[in-house]
Amino acid sequence: MFQKFLAGKTAVVTGSNSGIGLGIAHRLAAAGADVVLNSFTDRDEDHALADTLAREHGVNVRYIQADMSKGDECRSLIAQAGRCDILVNNAGIQHVAAIQDFPVEKWDAIIAINLTSAFHTTAAALPLMRAAGWGRIINVASAHGLTASAYKSAYVAAKHGIVGFSKVTALETAKEPITCNAVCPGYVLTPLVEAQIPATMKEYGLSRDEVIQKVMLERQPSKDFVTVEQLGDTTVFLCSDAAAQITGTAISVDGGWTAL
Repeated sequence: MFQKFLAGKTAVVTGSNSGIGLGIAHRLAAAGADVVLNSFTDRDEDHALADTLAREHGVNVRYIQADMSKGDECRSLIAQAGRCDILVNNAGIQHVAAIQDFPVEKWDAIIAINLTSAFHTTAAALPLMRAAGWGRIINVASAHGLTASAYKSAYVAAKHGIVGFSKVTALETAKEPITCNAVCPGYVLTPLVEAQIPATMKEYGLSRDEVIQKVMLERQPSKDFVTVEQLGDTTVFLCSDAAAQITGTAISVDGGWTAL
């Protein structure tokens, strides 16, 4: 879809050794960007994934381990990258429980990884973008950054926070060639979601299709999953000249969820 117009740029994608982050990394690499993959693990397969991505797209790809729950490691990730023209804050976790039963340690971890990490990486990346004279920040929020669901208090709070943080970042960079936007996906069929289907089938006594349509996609009017490729292409578009005046927005890729 996109030619290699990002050649010479470096993209740092947090939480990118699987799922949405990896899908975005693939699309950025296909558009010519060098890529820094990241997660909290430091396994041979993480580094092998970077090698595979590099060979497939003919760009430089590195894997840098950093725990996004720790501010100093968030900032170190950007420092180790050395250059950050495109920052994709994607790292995130989830936990479901009623407010009165929500474990404090889970709340703290979700806020740290899903929200506070973006503050640290952005603070570290902005000086590099200003020195380079160009920058794009894409924060992966959620439909839950614009609406809410019961039992997801920490996740909804963090994703609403990411949308607000994106607006502030956009205002602080509005007179510079730097943009910041939030992308708000609906339900995405990642390997993690795929793995939940058999257990949900057993729990509710439903078929695979019934689980997908009646449980997972209940609030998604299209009744179809968002794909990681679609999110990747949305991210690449936001890095293009056509999107130079798109900043401070929340872009929904949710099959109509937030239109309800």
